Amino acid sequence: MNDLKQIVSTMSGLKLLYVEDDAEVRTSTLQILNDFFTDIVVGVDGEDGLEKFYANKIDIIITDIAMPRMSGLEMLEKIYATNQDVLFLIFSAYNEEEFFLKSIKLGVEAYFIKPVEFEQFVQILGKTAKKVEALKAHEQLLQYNEIINYSAIVSVISPDGKVKYVNDAFCAISGYDREELIGKDYIASTHNQQEASLNEEIWHTIKEKKSIWRGVTKNVSKQGSIYYLDSTIKPILDHNAEIVEYIAIRHDITDVMSPLRQLNDYIKTAKIPMVILIKIDNFDNIENFYGQDILQDIEESFAKQLLTFIPDAISVQNIFTLKDGEYAIALDKVNLLEDDEGIEALLYQLQSQVEEAKINIGELDYDVAIGISYAYGENVLENAKYGMKLLQNSNKQIIFANNLADKEHLQALENIRILKMVKTAIENNKIISYFQPIIDNKTQEIVKYESLVRLVDENDKILAPFFFLDVSKQGKYYTAITSMVLDNAFSALKLTDKDISINLSALDIEKEAIREKFYSLLETHKDSAKRIVVELLEDEAFKDFEVIKAFIQKVKALGVKIAIDDFGSGYSNFERLLDYQPDILKIDATLVKNIATSNFSFSTVKTMVIFAKEQNMQVIAEYVENEEIYKILCSLDVDYSQGYYFGKPDALQKS
Repeated sequence: MNDLKQIVSTMSGLKLLYVEDDAEVRTSTLQILNDFFTDIVVGVDGEDGLEKFYANKIDIIITDIAMPRMSGLEMLEKIYATNQDVLFLIFSAYNEEEFFLKSIKLGVEAYFIKPVEFEQFVQILGKTAKKVEALKAHEQLLQYNEIINYSAIVSVISPDGKVKYVNDAFCAISGYDREELIGKDYIASTHNQQEASLNEEIWHTIKEKKSIWRGVTKNVSKQGSIYYLDSTIKPILDHNAEIVEYIAIRHDITDVMSPLRQLNDYIKTAKIPMVILIKIDNFDNIENFYGQDILQDIEESFAKQLLTFIPDAISVQNIFTLKDGEYAIALDKVNLLEDDEGIEALLYQLQSQVEEAKINIGELDYDVAIGISYAYGENVLENAKYGMKLLQNSNKQIIFANNLADKEHLQALENIRILKMVKTAIENNKIISYFQPIIDNKTQEIVKYESLVRLVDENDKILAPFFFLDVSKQGKYYTAITSMVLDNAFSALKLTDKDISINLSALDIEKEAIREKFYSLLETHKDSAKRIVVELLEDEAFKDFEVIKAFIQKVKALGVKIAIDDFGSGYSNFERLLDYQPDILKIDATLVKNIATSNFSFSTVKTMVIFAKEQNMQVIAEYVENEEIYKILCSLDVDYSQGYYFGKPDALQKS
């Protein structure tokens, strides 16, 4: 049937309705269609196509989806409601599962993604032509005469639900022999696990309405694997319109169904579902290094080899290829004889085999390392996903993830509580600033204040940023908090003649709204701009360093001083540090609080002071808690001290 002459011979006898709103696409496609069809009616959108369908005796429809006035799917739904014999083909730029499933439910013969390849089009026309011949035979025999082709899965059921006939394809995909099915109740013998609502819909359609039912069904084989069928089920009637039997024609569409849906459906059928998530380590780095083409080859090759790596003791029924280098193994734990300790040992064995192997592509071998998260029982997939998330941020290779979802849910509830508290505080202007004094080590006089954010909760309790700021960064309120802190800090300029330090993160500076707010406040308080100090975290990662650098240059030109906060808390990139041209270094609190007991801390602070002096920077030491620390800092020529020894953060009073 794939012979072109046979295809043209069959199609030339059919009247085609072609619906496409794009004139250029319509013209080019008609050049191809004219080679196969002699009678073509053209529609320019869904409404036009519907009118021309009713005005002509149409045998086959080829249509686009997205069109003005009426979409292709809407047009087909209206046609299908009155005529279920016409053949449908869809040419579309959409490849979403939603459109695909709607098309299947309408009985579409093929769903092409634009641009359509000629060979693929010819192949589908061949299959469609075969169906045309089968339908002709069906019409000649009045009701039916063995409607089957090489790819169809066929079964015949008696009016009381007993199996009368199944073909070889049905036995192959279901795993049952004919002897296990013929004469038996269909639902009971196949252990049908379709959702009750769908079973009710099917039987209501074919038994009560005596109509054809079309749709996608989920099925479970004798071996326990899940497969999906595009199904058409028709009641066969006698001359008195009584049901003689039901005939079902199905096609396997498992490969085109979402792997995640298949995984979820399998989990529902297992007695004790177990999921093992496997993720290729540093997947993003692999993509950047090798490129997208090689990355896809690595993923496909790894998927093929994964089965060979799995220890025999793990009875694998399904492997699902997810996305971004992630795979899922699903099984029923009742079939696994190992205890928890044995399971973990098997997974370490799997991991070791993967890392010792090479993924061969062409002439090169590629090393692949993996992380594994596994769980079983309730919320199995959710637990395994949370485990994989934790694994990415730890040094572990394997994590047992049972009950992690519950912990995450509790944390999520706490995060929501905090966000509600922050929202209320913002709405009621309860985001305030406390100010901690910074003293000159030579005179012990206050010369600066650091502005520190606080939140007043509904019980008038003052909360430090530890309790709300990180969570706020995940929501939409962080920018509002920063904006209020800026207002508080600039208002404080009127209460004192000392410098005011403001903490700004990369997240703050990278937001244009915050930069513009800061510039506006500087303009309003331009006479006091020289008393503003911006503190930046030394080890914070910036997405756009050029934006940060431009901001620093602009505010320094307006008189603002730049301080690097928590210097020494992480790896110091001195070259980038000098790009900031800071006026002040603030030594990390961890180094300062240990300076009296740790030679390392003492030497590190000493080195930082020497470096700062050479670069004409002033030095502030945080966490000065007692006189001993203060005296050591003075001996090292540290310029300023900040800590509880001199004063806690508090509301600023007018001096």
